[in-house]
Amino acid sequence: MRLTRYTDYAMRVLLYLGARPDDLCSIAEIARAYGISQNHLMKVVSDLVHEGYLVSVRGRAGGIRLAREASSINVGQLIRHTEDDFDLVGCADCIIAPACGLTSVLDEALSAFLGVLDRYTLVDVLARKGSFLKLLKTTG
Repeated sequence: MRLTRYTDYAMRVLLYLGARPDDLCSIAEIARAYGISQNHLMKVVSDLVHEGYLVSVRGRAGGIRLAREASSINVGQLIRHTEDDFDLVGCADCIIAPACGLTSVLDEALSAFLGVLDRYTLVDVLARKGSFLKLLKTTG
């Protein structure tokens, strides 16, 4: 299973903001910190605001921040939201799918994969390996 860049960027944004729960941060600041495209992040952030993961504050002193506690942001739910295709193999178009046992095995594997992600929240991921903020291209 390979997650899309969209999901990767969504997780990066949430991790960055989760590590700074009291700060309003800009998309440009996050893009600089990770060395990634600001344009790509704008689409991701817009979606995360629309889905209630983030709050956007307009104006000169504006920015984005988490819309709720990191402990209430489930990683599995986020992945389900950001990924639009969990079809590991094109079984739906395969002529042997009705008689093939691989379809159910892959469905079981996908369920296990998502089941592990469901056990974690953003706060769990933030706490796993110490402070990653020191690794980012930021001043604070």
